Amino acid sequence: MRALVQRVTYGKVSVDGKITAEIGQGVVILLGIGHSDNVLQADFLSDKIVNLRIFEDAEGKMNLCLLDIKGSAILVSQFTLYADTSRGRRPSFVDAALPENARPLIAYFADKMNKLGIPTGQGIFGADMLVEIHNDGPVTIWLEK
Repeated sequence: MRALVQRVTYGKVSVDGKITAEIGQGVVILLGIGHSDNVLQADFLSDKIVNLRIFEDAEGKMNLCLLDIKGSAILVSQFTLYADTSRGRRPSFVDAALPENARPLIAYFADKMNKLGIPTGQGIFGADMLVEIHNDGPVTIWLEK
């Protein structure tokens, strides 16, 4: 499981001109699911993201987590995080989980984030989404489990 976490002051996901999720301060998470991923990886990464100290305290140091700032999250399924570009010019996505395996893990991940106290909106699995972010910092963190 691979997550690209972006600290944002604003984030929004739209599908066909309709907003599916919108947040203020928090994180936008692009989440890729691999073939062998399961709820154990989802539990680990969701807990890691919720408690990741990437927000500034009063002294300007990254000492605060999503819970501390009462932030929100947007979760976007992103199979392209499993792109293999080692041969040729066209990426291969054979390492990404099939939709029937990835879809329930994406839903589980979002539910887990909500249960951990972070309001989490989502894009629409498999849809052509427009993701708007105001990357704060910019702070972008790559996580893999």
